[in-house]
Amino acid sequence: MSSVTTTRAEGFQEAQRHLAGLTARAERRALLWLAPRTPGWITSDHLTLLGLVAMAACGALYALAGRLPWLLLLVNVGLAVNWLGDSLDGTLARYRHVERPRFGFYVDHLVDAFGALLVLGGLALSGLMSPLVAAGFLVAYFLLAIETYLATYAIGRFKISWGPFGGTELRILLAVVNGLVFFQPRVFVGGSSWLVFDVLGVGGAAGLVILSVVAGIRGTRALALAEGWAPPLPPPAAQRATGRHEGRCEGEALSLV
Repeated sequence: MSSVTTTRAEGFQEAQRHLAGLTARAERRALLWLAPRTPGWITSDHLTLLGLVAMAACGALYALAGRLPWLLLLVNVGLAVNWLGDSLDGTLARYRHVERPRFGFYVDHLVDAFGALLVLGGLALSGLMSPLVAAGFLVAYFLLAIETYLATYAIGRFKISWGPFGGTELRILLAVVNGLVFFQPRVFVGGSSWLVFDVLGVGGAAGLVILSVVAGIRGTRALALAEGWAPPLPPPAAQRATGRHEGRCEGEALSLV
């Protein structure tokens, strides 16, 4: 596992990054080899945009793959291009010492969110995955993403991989599934025929929800240990004796939940 904490200008400190995927070491070596060989006119912003365009292309290809299954193989090319843009942008910025940690974190994960929407939207239109399953998987993905970003802000822990799986491993897995679906889009389970993407989508969505719940419980416990649980309000008599009274602090935000 790699854990890196760096401090940038203006007192901003990046969260601790946790990456322990199966391909993490090989990926890091490949990115460090690519960074010094990237042409000078290509910037990290170009790579981020490349990653987004690649995901949009994957979504469009998926949408057409129901009628033209061979396009699934081109989706794999798009996934490889997305890996290049999404993974190399940060490495290139660090290699050239032009890091913008807040900009990079914000834009990179905004692009990831739109990328997931585009890909799953394409699958929903393709007929290779039921729209309901695609929507459920997207909600589960966003749920885990929300937990991850909240933990990054509140705990200072940025989890990039979960167990042996990170973004690169998931791209490889999706590429393998594309190859399988190209030859056999349906499987028989319990005597019934099911779309391969539906079976895997339901299982994947359930896994993401479980990860979100477990991570949420662990994060809540960690913060409770650091800051404690909310103490109960003392009885009115004790409040009068100590001079304490109930009321909202000036500037406190009104919660709707």
